[in-house]
Amino acid sequence: MNVLIVGGGGREHAIATKVAQSKHVDKLYCAPGNAGIAKTAECVPIGVMEFDALADFAVSHNIDLAIIGPDDPLVGGIVDVFESRGIKTFGPHKNAAILEGSKAFSKDLMKKYNIPTAAYENFDDPAAALAYLENAKMPIVLKADGLALGKGVLICNTLEEAKEGINTIMVDKKFGKSGNTVVIEEFMTGREVSVLSFVDGTTIKTMSSAQDHKRAKDNDEGLNTGGMGNFSPSPFYTPEVDKFCREHIYQATVDAMAAEGRPFKGVIFFGLMLTDEGPKVLEFNARFGDPEAQVVLPRMKNDIIEVMLACIDGKLADIELDFSEEAAVCVVLASDGYPEHYEKGFPITGFEAFDGRDDCFCFHAGTKYDGDDIVTNGGRVLGITALGRDIDEARNKAYEATKWIVFENKYMRSDIAKIR
Repeated sequence: MNVLIVGGGGREHAIATKVAQSKHVDKLYCAPGNAGIAKTAECVPIGVMEFDALADFAVSHNIDLAIIGPDDPLVGGIVDVFESRGIKTFGPHKNAAILEGSKAFSKDLMKKYNIPTAAYENFDDPAAALAYLENAKMPIVLKADGLALGKGVLICNTLEEAKEGINTIMVDKKFGKSGNTVVIEEFMTGREVSVLSFVDGTTIKTMSSAQDHKRAKDNDEGLNTGGMGNFSPSPFYTPEVDKFCREHIYQATVDAMAAEGRPFKGVIFFGLMLTDEGPKVLEFNARFGDPEAQVVLPRMKNDIIEVMLACIDGKLADIELDFSEEAAVCVVLASDGYPEHYEKGFPITGFEAFDGRDDCFCFHAGTKYDGDDIVTNGGRVLGITALGRDIDEARNKAYEATKWIVFENKYMRSDIAKIR
């Protein structure tokens, strides 16, 4: 098979690494890719939102399967465009990707189908939102309705902070059109856990649990980021939690989307909060998480191409997912100053230490070639992932491996996977 992956971050590098292991793959392309993916796939300089150019490439290169990594092209309808050109594509159609593309839609869906989530209200008018806040209980959560690179969520401890947040999202448009609508949500407390799942429109099969570290600084301080590290499995995702989620959340979401005439095929990412009242949905994503993919996929034993084709063909019920008993920890090496202001273009060395290893991985997130050098090209630069007998061993190996990589401006949290 000829396979095309669309995307160029750490998630896509993890996907490319897994796809390259498939016995079904003859030729692998990635658009636009990055310096790390270039060692596994032929990178093509086409942007993820250039749908027609991507489809033209897929047709001219006889692509048998396209795999869409990021949220923007999925929400924009790239799967519909590809399929109209006869290209078999893994990912949800535009009308199903709205599950991630609109938080207001997903909240309304959960309310309609009794899927546990936080109480909320949606607002299109800033004045109405501000009036609602006057009698709201603090702290409170404000969410820009659309995509915002994982940064469109504000936790406000006081009324003044909440009012400022409404102005930031809806008036100043910090997140662009994503802030035309805002979801005001009750603040939930508990452990956050992520569960990725494969879906074929009717059947859902969950992967292993994972747990993210969103804040930029140690001890969960600082600004929200796209993710500073991750570990899998989560010790807080117990058999009891799994049973509840299977009965009340996972299949219910798939059935709800089908009932709405929006059958979902691809990956649903369930962001869960384990509250005192039981698990509740924080958010849905319509694709692999980043860096969740970097800890879940290295533990997956299945041929990922076979699973993806089963999702597309409606035959997921025939697949049994199999994951290693090992734990995985990913530590993100970022550019100092992320997620706000940071410099790029610094040479990176030390990659050769990962060569030939099957227990440590260096997933590229924000890198590019500058001549023969690989240089930093983003806020999150690399994801250093290690496997171990348990979380502690995987964590120790991951942090040891971070020492192998050297670049100016390197920053990381020191407490990833420290379970408190």
